[in-house]
Amino acid sequence: MRVNVQASAGTQFGVLSRQDTERIYLAALRILSEVGVLTHEPDACQVLADGGATVVGERVLIPEGMVRRAVASAPERFTVHARAAEKSLHIEPNRVYYGPGPTCPYFLDPQSGERRPYVLDDAAAVARTCDALENIDFVQSLGSITDAPGEQMDVYEFALMAENTVKPIVAWSFSEQTCADIHRMAVLMAGGEDAFVQRPNYIFYAEPMSPLNAGGEALQKLMYCARHRIPLVYTPCPIAGATAPATFAGVLAQAAAESLHGLVLAQLISPGTPFIVGGVVSVMDMRDMVLAYGAPELSLLSAGLTQVARVLGLPMWSTGGCTDAKVVDQQAAAEASISIAMAGLSGANLVHDVGYTDSGMTGSLQMLVMCDEIIAMVKRVLSGIEVTAEALAVDVIDAVGPGGNFIGEEHTVRRYRKECFFPELADRSNIENWRAGGATTMGERIEQRVKEILATHEPAPLPEEVVAGFRDVLASAVARGERVS
Repeated sequence: MRVNVQASAGTQFGVLSRQDTERIYLAALRILSEVGVLTHEPDACQVLADGGATVVGERVLIPEGMVRRAVASAPERFTVHARAAEKSLHIEPNRVYYGPGPTCPYFLDPQSGERRPYVLDDAAAVARTCDALENIDFVQSLGSITDAPGEQMDVYEFALMAENTVKPIVAWSFSEQTCADIHRMAVLMAGGEDAFVQRPNYIFYAEPMSPLNAGGEALQKLMYCARHRIPLVYTPCPIAGATAPATFAGVLAQAAAESLHGLVLAQLISPGTPFIVGGVVSVMDMRDMVLAYGAPELSLLSAGLTQVARVLGLPMWSTGGCTDAKVVDQQAAAEASISIAMAGLSGANLVHDVGYTDSGMTGSLQMLVMCDEIIAMVKRVLSGIEVTAEALAVDVIDAVGPGGNFIGEEHTVRRYRKECFFPELADRSNIENWRAGGATTMGERIEQRVKEILATHEPAPLPEEVVAGFRDVLASAVARGERVS
């Protein structure tokens, strides 16, 4: 959705001053030019050296001018096209989209509630649920398949999601080879490589390691995406006090440097490649030694990094709708609400990990469905307040006069549904009607909604020739028999 900041004073906020945002960017430039990034891929080192970087072994020092040129080269706006045109993602300032995350090893079984390994059928169920939820804008798997033929779980994951949603997908892979397999399927959906370049239909996710350590596989995937003009998310996961400084300004400077290293490489290979910066930025809970997914610091740090991205004119990959709770309970609702609202109000473009529980270890459809309603509330806040002659309604106030009411006014009938948010899961009835309706809890209504979607929702099917092409890609991937992890 577009955040209503152009036509009104707006609903966005900042956690940093403009001066402090620029100081963080300047610190990131110093890190890149004076500290450098370990770059474990000879071809990447060569591209960076040819572009003007200093390479000492595997450490690459990138001068400020190279970074600034890369920032200027990357597009501020681009579109990721969905099978259903109205579901396309228009990535640009003041648009915010929400979706789940990938790679949780466990899944809360939607029928039994049991925590178990994530399996093939779960990828289809997640995609179908995302397809049905109005406020989930893009699709990821909420898990990592453990029972795929030939251990090609990343390739199967993309195929199952593509067959079960008309919304755009954010994909990932273990290796450059499976990245290419996924791209072959996306090209089949697009109608050819040239058609894909004109109308890209997915985003690829790759991730460096903190601190300042770009692995060979991540860089190979980044380079493949740049060569094929695939929109790319390249974001780290620095943990304050563990893989990043304990000071939050230091975390942000390091995170920015880690993303910008990838940005420079991508723009050298193919100037204008759509590129999204950001990261999962949170703290290590030193009591339990976990990356805290429900911590307020995650929202604070994400909002700060969003400001840095916005100053640079780069799209931002943020985090929200996640929790450290092990089940979908009051803690989960509180933590998800804060992160969803903070991410939206900060102006982040793509907010992922909606539906994560258990500190990112367990995906949950119940969490996803609950967050869909929270996102709807936040989107209403983000839409702001319209101030026009009709909205001010002075003539209507005059017509009703002191002591009257507005219930029967034509203006009320015409405008009420546009102005007001109507929940689907939250209950606003009086207590007598609530009791008469079964006295259900929010949790019970969420469980019912999940089961209803899985029982009844049927996404629009892919063309038969595309599905047949998918089968060929999967068969060749399984025949190779290797898994790179």
